[in-house]
Formats: sequence, C-alpha cells, structure tokens
Amino acid sequence: MSINEDRLEELIETATTDIGAIAYAPLAVIGDRLGLYDALAEHGPLTTSDLADRTDTAERYVREWLAASAASDYVSYDPETERYSLSPEQALLLADTEGPASPLAGLFQIATAAGKAMPEIETAFRTGEGVGWHEHDDEVFQGMMRTSEFDFKESLVSDWIPALDGVDEKLREGARVADIGCGHGESTITMARAYPNSTFVGYDYHEGSVEAARERAATAGVADRVSFEVARAKEYDGGEYDFVTSFDCLHDMGDPVGVAKHVRETLADDGTWMIVEPLGGDQVEENLNPRGRMFYSVSTMLCTPNAVDQGGSHTLGAQAGEERLREVVTGGGFSEFRRATETPPFDMVLEAKP
Repeated sequence: MSINEDRLEELIETATTDIGAIAYAPLAVIGDRLGLYDALAEHGPLTTSDLADRTDTAERYVREWLAASAASDYVSYDPETERYSLSPEQALLLADTEGPASPLAGLFQIATAAGKAMPEIETAFRTGEGVGWHEHDDEVFQGMMRTSEFDFKESLVSDWIPALDGVDEKLREGARVADIGCGHGESTITMARAYPNSTFVGYDYHEGSVEAARERAATAGVADRVSFEVARAKEYDGGEYDFVTSFDCLHDMGDPVGVAKHVRETLADDGTWMIVEPLGGDQVEENLNPRGRMFYSVSTMLCTPNAVDQGGSHTLGAQAGEERLREVVTGGGFSEFRRATETPPFDMVLEAKP
C-alpha cells in the first residue's frame, strides 16, 4: 500500500492539534477555578509573577500555564514586555468578570467531566445499553449550566423569543409557560425575570438539577411565580400552556416523537413550542467541520447514551438536522414548523404550532 506523504503530514498536524486541545482542556478548567482568566481580564497585562501574586498561586506553574494558554490562542502575549493579557473577545468567552457565564470555560468543564464516564461508555459500545444523564459527574451539569447561561443572557429574551409569532406579547401580558428539560433552571429564571406577568414551571427528570433550580429561583427572587418539578418530558403535568420550551434537550430523549405528542396535548390551541437545538445540517457530510466534530463527540459521550438509556428507538443525536426534527415534531401532531432564527455557530431556534 502506497503512502501519500502530504496526506500523512495533514493527519499528523490534525492529531497534534487535537492532542494539544485535549491536553489544554484541564488547564482551562484549572485557570477558571483559580481565577487566572478573571485576574488577567481585570488587571492585565501582567507578568507571570504578577498573575501568581494576584491569584495566590505558584509562579512556576502559572508561567507554564500562561505559555500553554498563549500557544492555544486563549491568552495574548507581548514578547517585548513579557506580559500576558486577555483581549475583549478572550475575556468575554473565558472570564467571569460580569457573572458566571464564560461559555468556553464551561465547555471545557463539560469535556473534561464527560471523559470520566469513559469506562461506562466503552462498555455501552459493547452491550448497546445506555448511560443516563444522571450517571455523569456533577461537573457536566455545572458546565452545561454555565454555557447555557451565556446563551440565555445574550439571546433568549433579546433575539429568540421576539423571533416567534406573537409570543413576546403574550408573555408580557401574562402567560403559562412550561420549560421541558430545564436542568438547573437558568432558562426558566431568565424568562421569569424578563416577563414578570407570566408564570413558569420547569420540568426535568434529574432530581439533583431540580433541587439546584429551586435554590437558584429563590436566590433570584422569582420563586413566587416559578416552580420546578421532577418529571420526564412525556409525563409532566398540566395543560393549556401558552408557551412550551425545550433548550438543547429534545435530541437527548429516548422517544422524541412521544415527547412531541405530549407537548401537543398540553399546549393551548393557539400556543407555541420553541425548540432550541444545535445548529447542524441534515446530512453527515454537511457537519464534517469543527462544530460538527464537537457536537458528534459530545453526543457520543452524553446525548446518545442518555437516549438509549430511556429505551430510545428514535435516538436523534446532537446533529439531528432540521428535517429530522421536523419529522419528529409533525409526527407528534403539530401542523406548523419553521426555523424562526439562528445564533451561529451553535444554535437554531425552531417554532412549532398546532
């Protein structure tokens, strides 16, 4: 078999990039936890000693961490002054200077924590059995909350809901809302803050997340009109909801068509279901890019095993594509379905009506 040397070099370069990313992931989590990014954002440019002093950390470790971060393009370095800093863009994605968002730090947290389930996932490859969301390390849930929080803060109320037909007006006047797969409740709480005349119920099958959501709602001062209940998406209570939401979770569910049917049954005749899902093409070849690689990989470790664990015969995966999602939603009894908007590179917002 002949070897194409140019192609071999390309693969080596790709592997080097990937291994570097894997090696940097725990360093990103460490930098986030120790406040290294925050200190750079607030006080940079800093020398290695400056940063170590401000964060009460060991300079020799900080020196190597900074070099790795600069080589990864997550930190900026000035060779003339030998100082490090964060650009506004780097700070937006990695630092917590305006609240616990920092979406890249959250994604690194998910990636490192998901890897802890590798033995279980390897076994699942052999047996075909599932690994439930509740079986993963708590850091997965924390990271998911942080990355989602950034999306909700930046887009949910300002872009996504206004793109829907008449929903913003309903929520301002006063509506009943069900948030399916609410996790730690950030989506529910964000909407409640923006629409004080409406009432909200968040549902999630993971009891630990529901408990955390209740605490967050109390802290946010919205517990008088926000509640959280432990329930699966096909079984939550109530009816005649004016608005139902599901954020990046429909593809995780074992029976998404069954979920769509239950949403239809609990939705008012003039209601709306907003479905936010990862942005992706309908065909595999459309997703063979860095974004698709991330979503397919996360889906292999988290989303698909959870759907299989729920007895899924229709496991979508995180790159389901708009047409497969359309089939699921219309199969559940909805007659109207459209892409209302999108927020590249990660999110598409779908609107379904009875």
